[in-house]
Amino acid sequence: MELEAVVFDLDGTLVETAPDLHAVLAELLVREGLDVPPLEAVRGMIGDGARELIRRAYAWQGCRLEEERLEELYGWFLERYTAEPARASLPYPGVPETLDALRARGLRLGVCTNKPQLPSERLLAALGLKRCFDAILGGDVVPVRKPDPGHLTATLEALGAPARAALMVGDSRNDVAVARALGVPCVLVSFGYTPVPARELGADRVVDRFDELLRALDELAASP
Repeated sequence: MELEAVVFDLDGTLVETAPDLHAVLAELLVREGLDVPPLEAVRGMIGDGARELIRRAYAWQGCRLEEERLEELYGWFLERYTAEPARASLPYPGVPETLDALRARGLRLGVCTNKPQLPSERLLAALGLKRCFDAILGGDVVPVRKPDPGHLTATLEALGAPARAALMVGDSRNDVAVARALGVPCVLVSFGYTPVPARELGADRVVDRFDELLRALDELAASP
């Protein structure tokens, strides 16, 4: 395998965003007179965008949301979160160094995330990571989003890289799904946001530390 590009998920893969998402969700639920799920419960709700996060937080306490009301709450959440997406969020240990090492190898790096474009770019910029990426495609800039493989296809097109020369790095079944659909090898991190353990999702490799990605990449590149 001759690798040209590596595409990353964002939340739970590159950045620990749960504290900020939990904080804004808590503000919303308190405004609505509802209980706030603990942080660990919210970690398992992240991954399909803020609409689903809100829906799941309501379902957690046995409440159902009408779609019109969900859109209203989503609008408030998105405005509040986008204003300050990096109050408590931090890159996982080893992320900046590993991204720099990948770029030093001449690889093109991209982000394929269900998080909307503006907060994604603001978050990465605030953490000094935006400079590492040649393309960032949020969930609101293409007609489809993960687990639809069209999201990954669009990211690879933006990178100018074919699927046969790409690697997907993520933390959830959505990332495995888009990679498998395009025949792209997939590496999952074990510390991300998924209700099902990463090692049960069928990835080609699972790493416990971000800096283990380089070795996993070399192993996959050497595979027949």
